[in-house]
Amino acid sequence: MQELLVDVKDNKKEILLIENGKLIERYEEHGQERIEGNIYIGIVENVLLGMQAAFVNIGKDKNTFIHIRDVIPKVSNETGNKNEDFTDYNIKDYLKIGMPILVQVKKDSTNKKGARISTHLSIPGRFSVIMPKESFITISQKINDETERKRLKEIVQKNIPEGYGAIIRTSAKLKKEEEIVEDLKRNIAKYEKIQKEYNKEIQKEKTIKTKLLYRSESIIQKLLIDLMDQDLYRIVTNDETTYNIIDKKLNEYKSEIKLELENNLIEKYNLGKQLEDLNNRKIWLKCGGFITIDKTEALTAIDVNSGKYTGKKDLEQTIYTVNKEATIEIAKQLRLRDIGGIIIIDYIDMQNKENEEKIIELFKENLKKDRSKTQIVGFSKLNLLEMTRKHMCSND
Repeated sequence: MQELLVDVKDNKKEILLIENGKLIERYEEHGQERIEGNIYIGIVENVLLGMQAAFVNIGKDKNTFIHIRDVIPKVSNETGNKNEDFTDYNIKDYLKIGMPILVQVKKDSTNKKGARISTHLSIPGRFSVIMPKESFITISQKINDETERKRLKEIVQKNIPEGYGAIIRTSAKLKKEEEIVEDLKRNIAKYEKIQKEYNKEIQKEKTIKTKLLYRSESIIQKLLIDLMDQDLYRIVTNDETTYNIIDKKLNEYKSEIKLELENNLIEKYNLGKQLEDLNNRKIWLKCGGFITIDKTEALTAIDVNSGKYTGKKDLEQTIYTVNKEATIEIAKQLRLRDIGGIIIIDYIDMQNKENEEKIIELFKENLKKDRSKTQIVGFSKLNLLEMTRKHMCSND
């Protein structure tokens, strides 16, 4: 059974997902504005021919960046435009200086870079995500049953208007048709309101200005949508304003999850040590080995070490034992620390290729617990395991 704790101190919210007393996910929400997911009217400021990209003003201190892959229509429901040959396109055919465009922030700004935006919009709901001007309907890979996949796809296909695509979320599994349809209609109504406002603004021609048309939900609200159809049975917060926000969301979806107001959450749930450990670069394994986690701007590097473990049999078995424990711990830490982007794991070298395959299978099995999208590429020629993971809520 899972519990969600929201501990508010000063201008910071600490959001903790607990399962049987153990911390399994943790997020922070600070006072600064978070714009990821927001939809704006943007004005093209500069077109970069050599980069097939443009800078777009959305009314923030820094201009945002858009690449041609996020301008041209998606060609695949699996890979989007990742495999397209962009030399076949010219950014000037799509964007011109001073031109207004409807865009969504895909990645928040950092100290060094402006936000990353896209003309491919998505409106998330409880059971689905709608994608205007797309034709693809895809289903969460975490829904394995083929009969259920077919049922869900048929429901969406017959109830979604032409000119919309959709992603069917894991939470739709085994839900009634009317619940899924109601969610679709709610999301489409949100987009129609955005499009109507955009059309109204661009009719002003010479006086068109940047404008926020849709504000993405907060981390807490997103987590509620993700978790309310899973094993969550109670939410506890120490802040009355947060309590009211959560209560409104639960009522909107007619959820029966318990909501309570309590003080001293970290102490009552004895989470101090677990939170402190999240700052450690080194994590010890039960066998005596350890892993280290180092984040860089480009990727996260995880190193596996045998440490104090010397084993009882041959060297290959000793190495496999450490790597096996490390795999389980790495899957846990990726979720706990919400590590995203490119991840490189330097396992202790295994001579037996069968053991490498066992490690990959074990990793895949443990990543099933992760609500985020992950992809294991495999071992490289340098015996480094390559993978990617999408951030759940936090920003880079």
